[in-house]
Amino acid sequence: MRASVHHKINLGLHVIKKLPSGYHALETVFYPCHNYEDTIEITSAPQFSFILKNADFACDPEHNLCVKAFRLLQNRYNLPPVHLTLTKQIPSGAGLGGGSADAALTLKMLNAFFSLQLSTKQLHEFAAQLGSDTAFFLYNEPMYATGRGEILTPIAIDLSKYRIEIICPNIPISTAEAYKAIIPKKARIPLKKIIEAPLVTWKESLVNDFEEVIFKQHPQLLEIKNELYRSGALYASMSGSGSAMYGIFV
Repeated sequence: MRASVHHKINLGLHVIKKLPSGYHALETVFYPCHNYEDTIEITSAPQFSFILKNADFACDPEHNLCVKAFRLLQNRYNLPPVHLTLTKQIPSGAGLGGGSADAALTLKMLNAFFSLQLSTKQLHEFAAQLGSDTAFFLYNEPMYATGRGEILTPIAIDLSKYRIEIICPNIPISTAEAYKAIIPKKARIPLKKIIEAPLVTWKESLVNDFEEVIFKQHPQLLEIKNELYRSGALYASMSGSGSAMYGIFV
């Protein structure tokens, strides 16, 4: 079995408060994009194995989210071993959700491969254990996200008539470190209200809170954003905690 998965961009990101758990409450809109796609292949095997291809990072296989997704379902449903191959195209450390996308696709594929007949709601519960934005990738539609990013509500935003360009500089950014540096902001217009206004108003009102922190550490990202605007973007922003920058063009 072989399948591919898209990435996401964040349309705005408000960090509201730090939770007792250590995580942060936020609001954002996840928007599916297909500029990059990862591919996963699953086959039966006498013993479990995992191969990572074309990656811009290295890690212990057991720390990879695809493997964690398999272990999660294996422990719950006593799954037999598989051979799992992940071919990367989505850049890592870019705020595009590549690891989360891979984990969600692995859950969906294992559900089909072993005929587990798990509902989307059940898969959502497993995905939320793997990452705050993992559940989003079970769906293929824009979502207004709250909580840690796992509480999802469909939102009617269609950017299909626009061109979304993404620039991924070689600046991997740790999400955990970005959250350590962020200062939550409470009193402001709800992001959902801002996002539902015409796109031409976003430049002045739709913000990603991480830009204030990350641009100080990496001023070249601000220059990329400015260059996107100089090139005619109607809206430009950093995705997630960065470092991918995107522009929305007519």
